[in-house]
Amino acid sequence: MPAEALARAMRAYVRYAPGTVGKAFLVGRLLDHRLHTHPVSAVVRLRTGDRVAVSTGDVIQRYQYLFGEWEPHLSAFLRDRLRPGDTFVDVGAHRGALTLLASHVVGPHGRVVAVEPAPDYHRDLLAALHANRRTNVRVVQSAVSDATGELTLYLEDPANLGHTTSVRPRHAHSSFRVPMAPLAELVSGVELASARVIKIDVEGAEAAAVRGLLPALSKLRADAELVIEVTPRLMAKQGETAETLLEALREQGFHAYRLTNDYDPATYPQAMRRPQPPLRCTEVPNEMSDLVFSRRDTERLDPAIGLTFS
Repeated sequence: MPAEALARAMRAYVRYAPGTVGKAFLVGRLLDHRLHTHPVSAVVRLRTGDRVAVSTGDVIQRYQYLFGEWEPHLSAFLRDRLRPGDTFVDVGAHRGALTLLASHVVGPHGRVVAVEPAPDYHRDLLAALHANRRTNVRVVQSAVSDATGELTLYLEDPANLGHTTSVRPRHAHSSFRVPMAPLAELVSGVELASARVIKIDVEGAEAAAVRGLLPALSKLRADAELVIEVTPRLMAKQGETAETLLEALREQGFHAYRLTNDYDPATYPQAMRRPQPPLRCTEVPNEMSDLVFSRRDTERLDPAIGLTFS
């Protein structure tokens, strides 16, 4: 069997066969490397049912091609937390993997605010929303910070388009200027008051993004939760620390929980079958981590049904 046909057959087994037998080996040892070095361009169906164009040279699009989903633990958390009529704010929406998911979950009476500054990803996001007739999403082309103005963003690795950052790398593949503003100025009062989950993934600029949001936290509903990707190495380059960020939110009544996020594709088959809930964060993270901030004070954030918030 030709190599391309064999790769397609293995991918079909990983995507559609029940169970997980052999899938970690196929993905970790064979498919991931093959699809990275020999990129495939295709239109794929996500687990939400949406169809999106992908090129497997990029890690996010490669995982969408293989599994129909990106970040399964986070995706499962959003499916659990969001309800019809809710609002989801997606800061750093990229090409819309989580925006599309949330759009389905909150339904026609809910809303999604997708904030994405990069022109190419903003264009791809709009195209995906149009192609899939998603009408409950408002797209904002801006970076999020604690001030209003302009910001330079850098792309270091074209094989990881999600890693677009305001922290200048040693070798930048490309750069561009974008507008920036505090999140509270980009989201309406109604959207803020109805937000169930606000996700912030800004590759090192999370401290400034949180500072810009702090004055508006009192306007959030009692059960609102924040999901923030914390990147200590990039934060340190700007004189910021994860400890300061955690303390600022703790003072606002939020407790930190660590959400499993393993970018090893071999872990995806099991993660999609048995996603893990966020566990109490007992130490300040020293490596990139997805943290959930909730007013709920417990050892782990179990499914939302029956939860009470102080």
